[in-house]
Amino acid sequence: MAVTLPTKNQMKEISEEIGLDIREDEVVQYLELMEPAIESYNYIDKIPDNIPSVKYPRTPGYKPREEENKFNAWSVKTTVVGNSRGKLKGKRVVLKDNVMLAGVPLMNGSATLEGYHPEIDATVVTRLLDAGATIVGKAHCENFCFSCGSHTNSTGPCHNPYKMGYMAGGSSSGSAVLVSVGEADMAIGGDQGGSIRMPASWCGIYGMKPTHGLVPYTGIMPIEITVDHTGPMTNNVEDNAQMLEVIAGLDGLDPRQVSIKTHKYTNFLKGKGGLKNLKIAVVKEGFQQEGSEKDVNEKVNTALEKMQSMGAIVEQVTIPMHLDAPKILSPIYFEGGTQTMMQGDGYGVSRPDLYVTSLMDFHRNWRTRANELPETVKLVTLLGTYIKKYYGSRYYGKATNLTRLLRGAYDKVLSKYDLLAMPTTAAKAQKLPKTDASVKEIVQSALPLYLNGNTQPFNATHHPAMAIPCGISDGLPISIMLIGKHFDEPTIYQAAHAFQESTNWKKI
Repeated sequence: MAVTLPTKNQMKEISEEIGLDIREDEVVQYLELMEPAIESYNYIDKIPDNIPSVKYPRTPGYKPREEENKFNAWSVKTTVVGNSRGKLKGKRVVLKDNVMLAGVPLMNGSATLEGYHPEIDATVVTRLLDAGATIVGKAHCENFCFSCGSHTNSTGPCHNPYKMGYMAGGSSSGSAVLVSVGEADMAIGGDQGGSIRMPASWCGIYGMKPTHGLVPYTGIMPIEITVDHTGPMTNNVEDNAQMLEVIAGLDGLDPRQVSIKTHKYTNFLKGKGGLKNLKIAVVKEGFQQEGSEKDVNEKVNTALEKMQSMGAIVEQVTIPMHLDAPKILSPIYFEGGTQTMMQGDGYGVSRPDLYVTSLMDFHRNWRTRANELPETVKLVTLLGTYIKKYYGSRYYGKATNLTRLLRGAYDKVLSKYDLLAMPTTAAKAQKLPKTDASVKEIVQSALPLYLNGNTQPFNATHHPAMAIPCGISDGLPISIMLIGKHFDEPTIYQAAHAFQESTNWKKI
């Protein structure tokens, strides 16, 4: 679309908006000075964009009907066949619906993105296909990924595979469900506050949030660059490690990727001593979240006793700052999310990213359909806009500074231990809110501390963390979370695999 020179009235409106007083004669002069820049904008508009090409053929797919979408976990079904050989040959992979798959609809859970078809594949998609995987579709996710529950998608709620009418966790809800019920072997999830680990916890699967930047986020709709992560969700540790081997590594496009270290993760599953002599620090505060359920804490402690019986050195530690983390991080989510996800048209500015301008153009129309946004995003945008207008950005800056203290608190313990441990979610899956629930009920079901109080801190401190099923109560899964040093996913996999091989988690 061509860029036109502002009119005098537009100049006056803009001047007032930024608190600038300019005379009539100065308006004319500024307009003349703008002409060369406007010509540059129109030059950029005319030339082709510099975006990756698409390698593998596909069709747009289709929205499955109710009879083949029992849990409302599918967004789109399609088939994209990858390389004829590779580590993932024969593996069926589903993508969270904030991941770009060229030519296939991307809604990110929101009615305001209905009809958008990206023209690129995310880096993780290309890597999966190059490794021989078959992409089988896009999974239901929460509206703009801003929910820990599974009830905010514009097409309706996603149900827990263990109990209909209960939440599957969010925001990678459909990814967890489809892996849990066996309709996909692997899934790509996204995690900004626990959105891989929380649904993994409630659906009884393995979900890895890798170290920040280890897996390129290129071609995935973000929330906030400092907390954006993507990673594997699987039914076993072997598949999880193998998937991470394929998708990890620099892509030269994602600014989140700084000094990353990759490994051959499958090498650490066997023959490395398992849990013997691994030092595990059990974080006391992880069992003290508001809303903690007794049976969850008991099952996690039983799992830790099992690890100890297998040779792990298990000791309790205290990290008081852990319970304060959600308060410290709030400005990053409210202000950063508003700036990037909403006011920044899905990207914001000031970073050397791969900008998918077609998404930016489509998404900016949310402003004409704001009433269709979910209550969670309305809350974020209202508060983020309010703080920016009346208080500026100082609290975002201070929160970022304090995050370094939080990171240091975990690192201090990890300097003496191999892993941290705590419940992934302090409570089991909860009932879906009723269709006539109030705004307050919807938001409180979507953003409760009992769900993300343990997961969220590690998005900001960037430590790798994995949800591992470790028990079942009242017919619903329970999960333990293991947290490692930065880029030490191998130790997490080593411990998780040893526990998996020696334990039937459904009998704990």
